[in-house]
Amino acid sequence: MKFEIIVSNNSESFLLKNNETGTEAEVYAFGALMNKFAIKKDGKLINVVDGYASPKDAKVRITDGFKSAKLSPFVCRLAKQGEFSFEGKNYKTGKTYMNGSAIHGLIYDEVFSLVSTNADDNKATLVLQYNYNKTNQGFPFTYSIEVSYTLSEKNQLTVESKVTNLSKTNMPINDGWHPYFTLGKKIDALEIKFNSKELVEFDEGLLPTGKVSVYNTFNQFKIFGDTFLDNCFTLNNFTEAAFQVRDKETGVELSIYPATSYPFLQVYTPPERMSIAVENLSGVPDSFNNHKGLITLQPAECKHFTTTYQLRVL
Repeated sequence: MKFEIIVSNNSESFLLKNNETGTEAEVYAFGALMNKFAIKKDGKLINVVDGYASPKDAKVRITDGFKSAKLSPFVCRLAKQGEFSFEGKNYKTGKTYMNGSAIHGLIYDEVFSLVSTNADDNKATLVLQYNYNKTNQGFPFTYSIEVSYTLSEKNQLTVESKVTNLSKTNMPINDGWHPYFTLGKKIDALEIKFNSKELVEFDEGLLPTGKVSVYNTFNQFKIFGDTFLDNCFTLNNFTEAAFQVRDKETGVELSIYPATSYPFLQVYTPPERMSIAVENLSGVPDSFNNHKGLITLQPAECKHFTTTYQLRVL
């Protein structure tokens, strides 16, 4: 077959592969995280994901930057040590805290179960699932999250999260991802373009102030230089890539195409500047409190969140 999926002996990792082009993607059961997305150029695989050495390494280091973490049931930061109100009741949640906020949700370090694998001459699809029911974490709602990875033609990797409310009451939800991308050199030298419309203004705690301002600095490709970002943006449209990064010397370009379920883009440049975090988000940080992009799921209701990553040899 043209496509295949190689499952590790302990089902801790999965390799989706196009045997004709050599394009491949590695996914861990731990966090359902994307650890590799690589394209073959001149006989050599170029991996654009700044990931981990192994699932064991990911378990040890996941909170050190939250590379490739699944963000759920809230994204980015949740103010006041994770406090929020929902339908007349007060809650306090979180597993990791930074500068007074709960960060990056509750399931980034959970192990997902294998649901299915399927490969043929058109694509390879991996489906993983996790059921959340840990009411002791201050989020007393039960839900399932099913994550599917599909590697297909044209070096495309589509990632879809399906969230279903298993509670008997309504529940609040957001969804997002936290991958870091690299082309093997400092991001200062890379050409970057993103489809931003507005900058979501933050206060000193990196929480939205409620204001937005026009931001089009990178609406066309330009050298990133010494730009520092830890910001959230709204998108102009969904007919073109939300984010692109390329290096003509390396000869590879990455493009990210979120569906309308991810109307916000968070971009972060870590201090070492060897990679850049590009986060598709369904809502802005602290949306459990500011309600910007907050989703309410009724009992048994489900919501799909989809984005597609595409690699191209220049």
